[in-house]
Amino acid sequence: MKNVDLSIEGNILTIKVDLTKEFGKSSSGKSILIASSEGNYAIPGREEKVGLNVYRKV
Repeated sequence: MKNVDLSIEGNILTIKVDLTKEFGKSSSGKSILIASSEGNYAIPGREEKVGLNVYRKV
């Protein structure tokens, strides 16, 4: 994962992303990637999965 911090307390999943970071332009060049789970991420010890992309327009 890029720039994504997941934490679980009980049944609450918290996702933290630093919005000041950038990882370059998307393949189309229309947006700038800020954070990504890089596909679906299985939450350890749980059945749920997370798929996350955070981006902004160029």
